[in-house]
Amino acid sequence: MKILMVGATGRYAGLVLPELKKRGAVVRALVRNEESARVASELGADETAIGNLEDASTLSAAAAGTDGVFHINPAFAPNEADMGLAMVKAAEDAGVTKFVFSGVIHPSLSKLSNHAAKLPVEEAIYESGMIFTVLQPTMFMQTIENGWEEVINERKFSLPYSKQMRVSYVDYRDVAEVAALALTSDKLDYGTYELSAPGMINRIELTLMMTKILGQAVEACDPPFDDWADKSQIPAGPLRDGLKRMYTDYDEFGFPGGNSVVLEAILEREPRSLQQFFLDLAGRERAAA
Repeated sequence: MKILMVGATGRYAGLVLPELKKRGAVVRALVRNEESARVASELGADETAIGNLEDASTLSAAAAGTDGVFHINPAFAPNEADMGLAMVKAAEDAGVTKFVFSGVIHPSLSKLSNHAAKLPVEEAIYESGMIFTVLQPTMFMQTIENGWEEVINERKFSLPYSKQMRVSYVDYRDVAEVAALALTSDKLDYGTYELSAPGMINRIELTLMMTKILGQAVEACDPPFDDWADKSQIPAGPLRDGLKRMYTDYDEFGFPGGNSVVLEAILEREPRSLQQFFLDLAGRERAAA
């Protein structure tokens, strides 16, 4: 089976590539330029196609001759929905049989652009006639790595919403395994699946977990958004605006989820836990030192 893969060189979607290869798929990576093509090939892609989600004319050629498409949207892009719709249309036009979309849990959260932009893409997929699998993962554990340097150097973990609010997480390695299974078998055909590790956790509990694993106290912090965004070097624009809306919402409502029954049933094992994730991060830190 030949798969056109969006995000093969990405930090999150890139985790899907080895899972596809493990299951014998031939992977064609959609990349923006020759340098990205080189990186994708080094990571294991069998083929590359230069294209751009903002240029629909490049996508049908990229999808031609493939059996399936793995798609993930660039969150907070101002035209995120249009990119997803263009990829669905290109797959239809190219005669692709199967489409797997890595979206987001609760796409009905209309106040949050990174959620609402997924909804029209889902609708287009359902109406496309292709065999589909829609994945709705909650917050990726891998996003914690954005603040890991602060954890190691300052013994703080900061995010710009209340440290008391509970959120749900999933390890994207588990999502990647589900995506590869969906593309290379019929087990998940015509399904839409919320994917989460069990339970919800607030940042105080999260840093207590870090403290036990690292053997040094880590403080949970909730700085004002602009202070956090400036320190994180997030420039003015759609990303910063979208993050501000998202964290304002989290400050009031948290990020509910945490029901792992679907992910556990698909994987036929327990999902990876936050504790396992932190042990992996700490192990990498020790190895690097």
